[in-house]
Amino acid sequence: MTTGQISIAATATAVPENLLEREQVKYYFQKVFGLEERRLNAMMSVIDNACVERRYCILPVEYFVEPRPLEQTSREYQEYAIKLSEQAAAKCLAEAGLAPRDIDMLITVSCTGVMIPSVDAHLINRMGFRSDVRRLPITELGCAAGAAGLARARDFVKAFPGSSVMLVAVEIPTLTFQRRDLSQANLISCTLFGDGAAAAIVTGRPTTGKPNILDATSYLFPESIDAMGFDLKETGFHIVLSRDVPDLIRGKIGGLVDGFLKANGLTREQPAAYVLHPGGQKLLRYMQEELGLPIEKVQFSWDVLRQYGNLSSASVLFVLNEWLTKRKMAAGDYGLLAAFGPGFSAEMLMLQWA
Repeated sequence: MTTGQISIAATATAVPENLLEREQVKYYFQKVFGLEERRLNAMMSVIDNACVERRYCILPVEYFVEPRPLEQTSREYQEYAIKLSEQAAAKCLAEAGLAPRDIDMLITVSCTGVMIPSVDAHLINRMGFRSDVRRLPITELGCAAGAAGLARARDFVKAFPGSSVMLVAVEIPTLTFQRRDLSQANLISCTLFGDGAAAAIVTGRPTTGKPNILDATSYLFPESIDAMGFDLKETGFHIVLSRDVPDLIRGKIGGLVDGFLKANGLTREQPAAYVLHPGGQKLLRYMQEELGLPIEKVQFSWDVLRQYGNLSSASVLFVLNEWLTKRKMAAGDYGLLAAFGPGFSAEMLMLQWA
């Protein structure tokens, strides 16, 4: 437990302008992959049941389904990662009433592309952050990185009381689309992932009506190294996604959550908000069932999945933004934030509204 106040002062999100709706996905599935009828019908059912009604893309679907050289997709990643990150960061600073020079550390997370110098260096030059701002780019934690980034921001503020940290998560999964990969993992990913960026500011400065970060924890699932990730090949990123991932979480989530809550003197009934990463409908449903949660405690996770799809590391920050902007929380209310990613790993934070 921390002794000083460490709060999430603001959040913000940004998405590109191109909208991809469910019926378009079904149309292009039939047009692009050339699956035999039985498998195609099975995938149509998967799309209908995925609980993803729409997603956002940096490029029109007609463009990104066509194969392109890795060099070209890398240029596209850099262009749009910087653009979306800057939009989310600017909105977040405005919401917090802060200027770039007020930020003492800048954390950027992403797993759907690689660029050196990293996104944070570009933001510093473009937005006027101080030249001595601390930097931490994180590239390999996948969907868990949004939560991990919040935890690392908390660590910094705990070490340097009164400081402020900006976290920016940007993901462009549509650039990892593989037209010639007929693996089930690739087909499933085409039904789930969308592009976007999210930002959060964690601060030791006084705030009111915002959630404080009380505690954070990490857990690496034993013998699960092959459950999730990317293989980098000549044509770019190829997703690794085991069908066992929802069951991995289902078998562990109750014990993980109960242990974390107990360490903070709480039971699973006490948090009013469960800020859960919406990795997919089965994963989210299993978590809700195993924890015995009423819909009002997880509704925003379902809303983000339906309206944006899975945005990898940015997803849990999109859900957090919904809680901060659309639900009036009482002082003293607890929240539990959780996300999961490659490793296979879990990241959890304990929140309490001031």
